[in-house]
Amino acid sequence: MVKFTLGAIFALLCVALPATAAHAAEGARKPTTKKGKAAPRRQSMVLNAAYAPPRERTLRRVMVVDGKRKVVYQRVTNVSDVLSRPTMGDLAGLNLTHDPLALSANVAFVLDQANSEILFEKNAGVALPIASITKMMTGLVVVEANQDMDEVLTVTEEDVDHAKFSSSRLKVGSQLTRANMLHIALMSSENRAASALGRHYPGGLPAFVEAMNAKAQQLGMTDTRYVDSSGLSKMNVASARDLAKLAMAAYQHPVLREYSTDAKAVVEANGRPMHFGTTNRLIATPGWEIGLQKTGFINEAGRCMLMQAVIQGRAVIMVLLDAKGSAARAADAGRMRKWLEAVRPAALTTGALGGTIGAAAAAGTVSAAAPGYSTGM
Repeated sequence: MVKFTLGAIFALLCVALPATAAHAAEGARKPTTKKGKAAPRRQSMVLNAAYAPPRERTLRRVMVVDGKRKVVYQRVTNVSDVLSRPTMGDLAGLNLTHDPLALSANVAFVLDQANSEILFEKNAGVALPIASITKMMTGLVVVEANQDMDEVLTVTEEDVDHAKFSSSRLKVGSQLTRANMLHIALMSSENRAASALGRHYPGGLPAFVEAMNAKAQQLGMTDTRYVDSSGLSKMNVASARDLAKLAMAAYQHPVLREYSTDAKAVVEANGRPMHFGTTNRLIATPGWEIGLQKTGFINEAGRCMLMQAVIQGRAVIMVLLDAKGSAARAADAGRMRKWLEAVRPAALTTGALGGTIGAAAAAGTVSAAAPGYSTGM
């Protein structure tokens, strides 16, 4: 009996010792903290994720080129990576300029419409990309050319944005009157509509762009240059002072005032109704009395706004360029409005307040050359 008991104990010891040795070896392989506890693996995973490169995804787009179906693949990085890229104003050092209203916009200009008194000025002489504010000049040229507003225009492959692949609700083959094309170009910033308006000008789009630049020169917009009718190109540039002149001229045309300030509209395309809305949230905001407006956005330009509004009984022209964030331009306009309501200011410039302007800004111009960016209007 004793022999049997000793044998059982010996067998149990043989089983337990290897298991203990295995646990000891495993413990030796684990990193430990000062208190002897195993370091958590989750921490290293978080650190690795923090330094992970931006993820890319591929978008598949189907286009029709010369009547043939073509598939194009476009690489798109993280949205945060796109938004972190500097605008042309940032590259010029305009983001170093401080102003008393702490505006997000790198450029601001406010003019008394009645007497052309400058009420507020921040980097207003610097030529920057203006994105879809371009469409206000498109509208001005169309209206002053006295073209038939009832003529039906057709969207073609030439109106499709193959450079930045901006979206559009107008399919190739869509037919709208010139009036409806102008309406949704100004109200909803429809790129294909703006392109179609330019193409259907006598001499085509090249002649239309030439007319845009000629009108700019006529208005004294010496810092302005147009290369297309939509504003998708970063080469469409102007200063805020120039855009104030454009707003003054465009305001003289009731159709531009009406179309640009509609909150929503139903237009007929191919005999069917299509619903469109404004790109400017201030149009439907209580307390705002807006007589003319146009917004714009491409990554090189930031968020832009051109507007005529009545504040405390005073009609003003307001230009905001290169604001950061989708709500920033509206917030900046709100700050400007509160300031104008509080005081009836004399001319005020950030230069007089000791603002710092980058070297390129001090020269009054900014090069239009920049790396490629993705777009959204």
